[in-house]
Amino acid sequence: MASTLLSPMVDYYNDEEELDSEDDDRSFRGIDSEEDTEDASETDLAKHNEDDYVEIKEQMYQDKLASLKMQLTQLQEGTLQEYQKRMKKLDQQYKERLRNADLFLQLETEQVERNHIKEKKAAVKEFDDKKVELKENLIAELEEKKKMIENEKLTMELTGDSMEVKPIMTRKLRRRPNDPVPIPDKRRKPAPAQLNYLLTDEQIMEDLRTLNKQLKSPKRPVSPSSPDHMPTTPVEAPSQRYEARIEEGKLYYDKRWTMTQHTSRLCKGYLPKKE
Repeated sequence: MASTLLSPMVDYYNDEEELDSEDDDRSFRGIDSEEDTEDASETDLAKHNEDDYVEIKEQMYQDKLASLKMQLTQLQEGTLQEYQKRMKKLDQQYKERLRNADLFLQLETEQVERNHIKEKKAAVKEFDDKKVELKENLIAELEEKKKMIENEKLTMELTGDSMEVKPIMTRKLRRRPNDPVPIPDKRRKPAPAQLNYLLTDEQIMEDLRTLNKQLKSPKRPVSPSSPDHMPTTPVEAPSQRYEARIEEGKLYYDKRWTMTQHTSRLCKGYLPKKE
């Protein structure tokens, strides 16, 4: 009887356990279905978001491309704001550079003009100095030539064009065999080989004037017995013959020509001798 009473209770409990297990199964299946739904919705959302991103990116690209095309059109037409701004800046720089170039040109022009005036004045001054120097040199040269011509004229008046100075003849005796050898006189200096011009121009001119006056005055006749009387014909010396003459304002003596200014000493009777 007890077993009979217990069996319905066991069945009741078994039924309840089955119901509970069924409920648990249903709950588990519900949870799984919900999870699957959530996963599907997330996948759909991600896919939808990716499509939206691509679409937005494409739209941005198209907008940017359209903006660049519009800027290019404005640039070609010259209405682009950035282009106008930069062109204005370049125009200001261009005008400033032109102004600086004009100022530099003006400054250089003034400097060149000043240098030109300075060089012109220097050239005029140098020309005047050279002209004065040339004039003074020519005057001095002409004065020197004039003085030489006057000296030659006076000499020609005193001596004549064809005057020939005859050498002074000395008689030499032959040495005898027993005579001692003559000792040369050391006090006697040898005659110079050329004329020494020791007088000034004023002294020479004064002497020439005096000689000219004396030559123009009447001379006393010279007697044949006078020692000053010399033969008019040239005499040959025992050893050699010396010739002296004046031609074209020059003195010829001992095969040498000497300028006329040195011949003034001859007018006073001086003629060097050869031993």
